[in-house]
Amino acid sequence: MQASPPVNIEALLTHIPLFNRLAAEEISRIARATREIHANKGDILFHKNDPCTGFHLLVYGQVKLAFTSPQGSEKVVEILTQGQSFGEAVMFMEKPYIVFAQALTDSLLLHISKSAVFAELERDHNLCRKMLAGMAMRLHQLMNDVESYSLHSGKQRIIGYLLRELSDADLNGTNIAVTLPTNKGVIASRLNLTQEHFSRILHELTELALIVVEGRKIHIPCVANLRKHEG
Repeated sequence: MQASPPVNIEALLTHIPLFNRLAAEEISRIARATREIHANKGDILFHKNDPCTGFHLLVYGQVKLAFTSPQGSEKVVEILTQGQSFGEAVMFMEKPYIVFAQALTDSLLLHISKSAVFAELERDHNLCRKMLAGMAMRLHQLMNDVESYSLHSGKQRIIGYLLRELSDADLNGTNIAVTLPTNKGVIASRLNLTQEHFSRILHELTELALIVVEGRKIHIPCVANLRKHEG
């Protein structure tokens, strides 16, 4: 990872929802136990079985969490974007990482040490509730994933993914474009599909005139028509 100018960690922490109600002295304490990580695209942030010494906050960029099967295939568990955190559950369990983390784009992250987090949780129960809420949301999403993999076809999964990427204002719109946040192989793995199956379904949806594929940009002529095929 290349050297970069230092950032104002306290200012960044202040603008993160998890910490936005902390007093200045509390922010200052956390900042002293926080280090910045400038990751280039492709950099590995940690490997499976590395010890967890804190959790990460993604200031900007994209990070994937994944594991590799004994056969060498990769399964993407989650794609993280600006403002999201990861590693809290493993930190509380005091276990090593069960996945690896890799930057999908040039990214800036903050790593907040376990000791600082535990100390602030003793002082601030609101912070404790926020962290629990964040982990509960992550668990809820994982349960939704299990339901999707178990009960929904590949086509339904892709349509559901595209619809979730829309803003509220576009949910009933026409001529809407969705830009995939990363390459199709990563998205396919996230949806528990092979890249070939993913591409085949995109072609099928194109033949049905439900989408138009232009590289990583997916055009949706009519969102309502696409939703009819969600199942």
